[in-house]
Amino acid sequence: MLVDALSHRELGVLLRECGIEEHGGGPRWERLLLALSGRQRQDGCGNNVAAFVQAVLHPARFSGRAEAHAELIEKVNRLLAFEGLKVTDAGVLTPVPKASTVSEAQARASRLRQELLGRKVHPDVLAFCRAELLQDDYFHAVLEATKSVAEKIRRRTGLVSDGAELVDAALGGNRPVLALNSLQSDAERSEQRGFTNLIKGFFGTCRNPTAHAPRIYWPIDELDAIDLLTLASYLHRRIDAAVPARWTP
Repeated sequence: MLVDALSHRELGVLLRECGIEEHGGGPRWERLLLALSGRQRQDGCGNNVAAFVQAVLHPARFSGRAEAHAELIEKVNRLLAFEGLKVTDAGVLTPVPKASTVSEAQARASRLRQELLGRKVHPDVLAFCRAELLQDDYFHAVLEATKSVAEKIRRRTGLVSDGAELVDAALGGNRPVLALNSLQSDAERSEQRGFTNLIKGFFGTCRNPTAHAPRIYWPIDELDAIDLLTLASYLHRRIDAAVPARWTP
């Protein structure tokens, strides 16, 4: 599984960087198995093996391949769950309650991911289809996806506010920070205003209730989650494509 993300050269480099000696082997999987098992026997613990796993899954290695990164983490976490561990989106191993069976949450995550892949949703949204977010329902996946839209706006603009205030400062008014188009015609300015209202409506519909009300009062089923995450994907794509507006003093 991990070797699928590594060439022979990359495998050798990462093993050396992690201080793990190789013990032969031909195929990548054999080289990795012999190296990691040898180091674990030497150490009497899995600390260096864990460090290697984190090195392989570090986000910097997947620049421009967010979807591949999320998919690999999902596969690794299915196995680690039985050891009481998971890898975060930042590539860090962290303890979690140990799984004893293949959970319904994993089946949900798989179904949701396949549906969204079929819709070609934005890679930044696929990250929120993880089993741990769907342990009880789809509540947390949608909540985290809405947060990701706000975070992207902050990254694109340097603004630090949140919610409607952030959206208005970034995209609203007569001198927005980000522009979807040239803003030269009434139609273009209308599109900008409509998109601004769409994001604020998305936050008001999804984020505010989920953040402030108990989830039993805001149930989300699988179809709702698919539609809402698809909308989040559209917002991500438009924000990615927006350009910094240039205004003369």
